[in-house]
Amino acid sequence: MQKTLAGLALGTALATFAWAQGVDAADYTIRLAHSLSATEPAHLAAEFFAANVNERSGGRIEMAVFPGEQLGSGKDVNEMIRQGANVMNITDAGYLSDYVPDIGILNGPYLMADYRDFQKIVDSEWLAEVDAQLQEAGIRVVSYNNLFGRRHMIADMPIRTPADIEGVTVRVPPNQMWLATFEAMGARPTTVQWSEVYNALSQNVVAAAEAPLGSLWGSKLHEVKDTISLTGHFTAFAHFTMSEDFFQSLPEDLQTIMLEEGKRAGEEMTRLTLEKQDEYIGLFEDAGVTIVEDVDIPAFQEATASVYEAFPQWTPGLHAKIQAILAQ
Repeated sequence: MQKTLAGLALGTALATFAWAQGVDAADYTIRLAHSLSATEPAHLAAEFFAANVNERSGGRIEMAVFPGEQLGSGKDVNEMIRQGANVMNITDAGYLSDYVPDIGILNGPYLMADYRDFQKIVDSEWLAEVDAQLQEAGIRVVSYNNLFGRRHMIADMPIRTPADIEGVTVRVPPNQMWLATFEAMGARPTTVQWSEVYNALSQNVVAAAEAPLGSLWGSKLHEVKDTISLTGHFTAFAHFTMSEDFFQSLPEDLQTIMLEEGKRAGEEMTRLTLEKQDEYIGLFEDAGVTIVEDVDIPAFQEATASVYEAFPQWTPGLHAKIQAILAQ
């Protein structure tokens, strides 16, 4: 056993040394972190982004991707970014609302009927203002347009109406929008890091969880809970972020590469997410999972409508402004 552990330690040390030797040859090194598995569209898009940046920069940037919370939780990585570290994160509006509260509305329940409407927000003057505020807070968003997918619920029973989830302990990410949304549904939301969700479900610390299909499959949650209800309560977009100070330290041509390739990565992630939806449904069904499609979406919409009044720190009239942008 000692020899095995020693061998593993030596292998890890050598791999780390080899990576460090490679990145030392570059002018700038970047570690792109996320909490997800290496099979998901988000990871594949991150690899696509890293490869394109490395190639277009002619080796001046050396970027590597670190999945599965290898560099820490999403909140931890965001703080590293704010402190100027040469890391990137795949995060979302819920986490970014810790720094600019208004952006949290983008994670609101049933905000848009069609994911394509999100581009209206990306192109809006409102988001340009929010983006400037994030930069002042030390965060540069390299891409906003990464479709993560509709989020659904996994449990050991069907969830067709809010009554089915009343009093049920549901794992949610550690941000206020998720907490407020599931409280409005009547559930008991509990924050658990994504890397710990499998164990939390298997040990009945929580009775249900929610995520896009790709994340549910990538984390193998179907091994411990066998029913997925297509509630679609959030249409989730992810964002690639980095330190504003570090971004500004890059020469202008490399800044351009980061932004252009970030947009391309968002388009690639969206393509992969859409392409794989039916595939994931088939994989779950082949694994014996029950897919519940007859969900009473209007009932969930009605139950969660009050969430948009639960954030007094938002700019007054924010929800109406976003609805007007989406209606254009």
